[in-house]
Amino acid sequence: MDEKSSPSRSRAAFQSHSFRHFMAARFLTTISSEMQSVAVGWQVYELTHRPLDLGIVGLAQFLPGICLFLLAGHTADRVPRLRIVRTCYAGFAGCSVSLLTFAAHGLRSAWPIYAVLVLNGVVRAFNAPASQAFVPVLVPAEDFPNAIAWSSSIFQTATVAGPMIGGILYGLTGSPVYVYLSAFVCYSCAFVIAGRITIKQSAGARPVAASTRILFEGLSFIWRQKLILGAVSLDLFAVLLGGSVALLPVFAREILHIGATGLGVLRSAPGVGAVMMGIIIAHWPLQTRAGIAMLSCVGGFGVFTIVFGLSHNVVLSVVMLLLAGAADTVSVVVRHTLIQLSTPDEMRGRVSAVNTVFIGASNEVGQFESGLTAQWFGAVPAVVLGGIGTLAVVLAWGLLFPGLRTLDRLLPATERIDSENADVRV
Repeated sequence: MDEKSSPSRSRAAFQSHSFRHFMAARFLTTISSEMQSVAVGWQVYELTHRPLDLGIVGLAQFLPGICLFLLAGHTADRVPRLRIVRTCYAGFAGCSVSLLTFAAHGLRSAWPIYAVLVLNGVVRAFNAPASQAFVPVLVPAEDFPNAIAWSSSIFQTATVAGPMIGGILYGLTGSPVYVYLSAFVCYSCAFVIAGRITIKQSAGARPVAASTRILFEGLSFIWRQKLILGAVSLDLFAVLLGGSVALLPVFAREILHIGATGLGVLRSAPGVGAVMMGIIIAHWPLQTRAGIAMLSCVGGFGVFTIVFGLSHNVVLSVVMLLLAGAADTVSVVVRHTLIQLSTPDEMRGRVSAVNTVFIGASNEVGQFESGLTAQWFGAVPAVVLGGIGTLAVVLAWGLLFPGLRTLDRLLPATERIDSENADVRV
């Protein structure tokens, strides 16, 4: 059996005690976030019955990220990242308590929910770069692609369990109270588990003086690295246009007629596909033609989105969302591996913060775009046009960033250059 695909190598990252604990904590926080997302989406749509308000949910969470990403990235490179992560877990728990309190007392307007989501966005702005930059110090460099694949798979497993739990709890009780309570418990457990993580050196604790130049270094680094810029911006525009998550409450209620529990199933479907693909990549990594695989899968994401938008059949809709999640995972693994292996550790926080803004723009601004388009044209045209836009982005990026087409193996930057030089010499 090939050593790279042997059972021991496929689970190499889990040899790290701290990596196991970090994955457990991340699993719980992701479940909490996904449960809350289902509850918030259904609660807001029941309050207002306007797709635009579902878009505002995304915008409320994105605005803090765009305002704070420079500070958050710089903080992740100066303050011990474990301290940041645990503080953020406590902040997430506080937001869950706030949502729980509002739900228990009843709401006539969605604005209190938006206010909590803004606070949640502030916490997430600091948590994301610290978490992303944390993984490389938990595992050896040669195990990092394996760690990314497993991290993505565990994350997506939580995105399956979270919406299902949230949808079932909401459907059975008719109230988001128990959803928010469950989220609070999970966040609290994650805080405790994260306290058991130990690292040999305090990541992010380097005494770097703050300056405007240093704050913008993450952005300038990505701009100079055209391969990373292409991969990150491809995901930004493809998901911004093709994302349909914000409109799932509309599809569940108005088109497929499957209620809050059915909404949980729809929200879980992309995670099911992502888990399957993540496990496949963990056991059989992308050995060659990683760039072509990324472009092809993003194109597939657009096609599956179009079919979902046109579907009135529950089974077909779930299958299309599942396939979209599987396709998106390939892009996630390639993008994250490129960023972390090509970035010096002392800059990972700032670069990860910029990546977080791109991800937030694609997800949350994409939600606002979906809600706004659906308010104007209807939910079905909004999703179909978004899928077509994703296909156009793939074609354009294949021409604008030829390095994406020629990207072969996922290696650290120095090894990739040496490999390319060796190929030229041969």
